[in-house]
Amino acid sequence: MDDVDEKNVGKPNEPMAEEAESRDEHTTWQLRLYVAGQTLKSVAAISNLSKICEKHLNSKYKIDVIDLRREPKLAQQDDIVAIPTLVKTIPLPLRKIIGDLSDTENVLVGLDIEKVTKAKDERK
Repeated sequence: MDDVDEKNVGKPNEPMAEEAESRDEHTTWQLRLYVAGQTLKSVAAISNLSKICEKHLNSKYKIDVIDLRREPKLAQQDDIVAIPTLVKTIPLPLRKIIGDLSDTENVLVGLDIEKVTKAKDERK
C-alpha cells in the first residue's frame, strides 16, 4: 500500500484544481440568451452580456440570441418561463440567470465566471 495517494483515498475521481482551471481556460463557453424582440430589457441584456464576456472570457465564448417572438417553441428546450433569460450550457453545470444582466457581480457568480477570472489573476 506504499503507492496509494492518501489525499485521494475515499474521494471520487475528480480533476485536480490546475486541470480544471486549464480546461476552463481552453473551453469555449456556450451561452443562449432568450429575449422577446427589441424591448429595453432585451437590448440591455444583450449589451451587458457582451461586455461581461469580452472582459472576462477573452473571446472564448459563443452567444446565441434567441428571439421568442419569432421562435416561441424554442423556449421549451431550456424550460424558459421569463425573459430575458441567460442559459450557460458549456462548461457544465448548466446555469440560468433571469433579468437584464445589469448586476455584473451577480452574473459572474451565477455563471461561475468569477473563478475563471480569479485563476487568471493568480497566475499573473
